[in-house]
Amino acid sequence: MKISGGAVALVLCALWCSRGIVPAARAQAAERVIIDTDPGTDDALAMLLALRSPELRVEALTVVAGNVTASVGVENALKIVSLAGRCDVPVAEGAQRPLHAKLNIEPFWNGPGGLGGAELPASNCKADPRFGPDVIIELVHKYPHEITIIGVGPETNLALAILKDPTIVPLVKRVILMAGSISGGNVNGAAEFNVYCDPDAADLVFRAGWPITMVGLDVTEITLISSAQVDEIERGGSAEAKFAAAVARFQVGLYQGTGFGGGAIHDALAVGAAIDPSFLKLRAMHIDVETEGRIARGETVANRLGTVDHVVDKGDHLETVGVDEVKPNAQVAVGIDSERFLKLFIARLSGSGAGATGSKP
Repeated sequence: MKISGGAVALVLCALWCSRGIVPAARAQAAERVIIDTDPGTDDALAMLLALRSPELRVEALTVVAGNVTASVGVENALKIVSLAGRCDVPVAEGAQRPLHAKLNIEPFWNGPGGLGGAELPASNCKADPRFGPDVIIELVHKYPHEITIIGVGPETNLALAILKDPTIVPLVKRVILMAGSISGGNVNGAAEFNVYCDPDAADLVFRAGWPITMVGLDVTEITLISSAQVDEIERGGSAEAKFAAAVARFQVGLYQGTGFGGGAIHDALAVGAAIDPSFLKLRAMHIDVETEGRIARGETVANRLGTVDHVVDKGDHLETVGVDEVKPNAQVAVGIDSERFLKLFIARLSGSGAGATGSKP
């Protein structure tokens, strides 16, 4: 009996899907992403999620100083791609410090070595010799309108790329930032850490004119992983799952010690937004970054109404005579389906779910 080509395709598809194997056609359709990162505990989890997600094709990791120094960040990133068997992914060191501010790193929030004390063997991978912002520029020109930049560290590398080559802005498909907040900070009452580290860079990035999705504390601080969910990841049994569980367990302990009901895995949500934007409820707003305030430097100030008062100077006083429209420059995450996101996160990092093993080029 002859079997039609279509029937063969259906059978093969069923076999592939049941084993989490991604057909070539689907792999080719994966979204090209650059992850700009300062690894960092939650950065490590975000990178593993991206590398284990067939919806994404990680073209490069560019490292910026933030949670840790840039050199430590590169070392951590190389260990993670080596653990994942992905030495094909370029890892390039970028900015060593903010544009103008003094570098601020976070050993308290990220633990020994920046990975919550989780140990990894020496990497089998080598760093890319290029400067991180140059890698961003080269890839955007190589794949115009195809690259999504996922920024999960201070925005210094992105700002440097824009300053060196502003022509990349209209060529980027979209920018997803784990950055900011419209409801208060985590470094202080106003500012989120990534923006706080380099407000001048963040200001430039938000004003650039490219499509931005801001995944801020408003959603990352309500999407908390529990100890039971960490155990579920660890039961996956692979070296990747055990490492991810060790990092996530550090997050749980750390955040519970500061008043949270579980561990915040901030940066992973930005990757989740690239995998499936429907995780988020978004609202178009204009975001300004405070760069000069004594108390609020680094705050992301959201215009909720889309207008500002139109004020005229009458000499001895000012008069409001109407309003002026303010156009949105970002889609801001104001809600999230935390349960559905965490289900995907646990499945991917434990290796228990469909698509848990990302495709390789």
